[in-house]
Amino acid sequence: MSDPEGRGEPSERTNPELRNAEHAYQERANFDGTDPERADPEARDLPKGTRAPAAGVTTGALARRLGVSPTTLRTWDRRYGLGPAAREPGRHRRWSERDIAVVEEMGRLTSQGVPPADAARAALRHGPGPTASRMPSPRRTARSGEGAPDTFVRQRRGLSRAAARLDAPVVQDLLSEAVERHGLIAAWQQVMVPTLHAVGRKWEEAGDRYVEVEHLLSWHVSRTLHRCATAPVAVPSPGAPLLLACVPGEQHSLPLEALSAALGELGVAQRMFGAAVPVEAVSAAVRRTGPAVVVLWSQARSTASVPLARHIADTRWGVRGARGRPVVMLAGPGWAGPAVRGALRPTTLREALTQIGRVCGERTDVRVRHPS
Repeated sequence: MSDPEGRGEPSERTNPELRNAEHAYQERANFDGTDPERADPEARDLPKGTRAPAAGVTTGALARRLGVSPTTLRTWDRRYGLGPAAREPGRHRRWSERDIAVVEEMGRLTSQGVPPADAARAALRHGPGPTASRMPSPRRTARSGEGAPDTFVRQRRGLSRAAARLDAPVVQDLLSEAVERHGLIAAWQQVMVPTLHAVGRKWEEAGDRYVEVEHLLSWHVSRTLHRCATAPVAVPSPGAPLLLACVPGEQHSLPLEALSAALGELGVAQRMFGAAVPVEAVSAAVRRTGPAVVVLWSQARSTASVPLARHIADTRWGVRGARGRPVVMLAGPGWAGPAVRGALRPTTLREALTQIGRVCGERTDVRVRHPS
């Protein structure tokens, strides 16, 4: 398992004087990311003949930008030479845009599972340019043991680090790779959900400091699921489309989007209505389309409504003498209370697909992994 700080690799160069100066500077750095020289009004009025501080950002500011600790940047600098190219004795280190791009490339490669030493050599050799030769990701080099727990741990760790850096391109690449490599169900249950939970816990523990990380990750997870849901299928399933909707007041729609994506891969016709759908809208959609199954998602007990579920289960459609009504599937932890007679209560995405297949009267292949 790779270590982003490169522990275990031999030290290539040391500079105690530089390290001590950096440590002293970090203790003086302001909380908002500005450096002491900029915060000090005297630093703006330099005597004649005194050079202005070099342009660039400080190590502390860069660490916050990348979502890593200053110690990690100093370790990368000391062991692999990924530090500021220009250094002046007696002055604080400043990272130029080129320096920043190199360490960003280092972060991208390590998040993809490339060993730190190899990632550093590639970042220094090829640089961050758009035509740079990238290190191959594990998916392209080997496919053995793809479902092993260590593989999922490594992918979750890489995804979490990329999200913390707000590195949207890498987040999207890692999510797409997980779906292609493991299939949608495994990617959702073993990679996406645990990473979302981990980021959510970090946000709760740190106040609002990481809210932007959770929003970025959630948006890219949603984007990945939408791509799967809208992917063309060879033979669409017959019959009326299923209906998927979050109950009124429920804004958490990602799990329902995962179900929609899995049904889309299987070619099951559906109508996805998203978050917080009014009761009248769900009822009207049921009467107009005559679905075999209506999936109602509730994340919290406060949004789950047993009367709503019973109302939808009793909604009928069709001409007199040939009326039908749907089977209601109550999905999500919000439905943990009293049971609704005749309603389905799946606990996993795979179980939901199996139950839908039984209701529709046809065998649904829940193995959604893409053929190789």
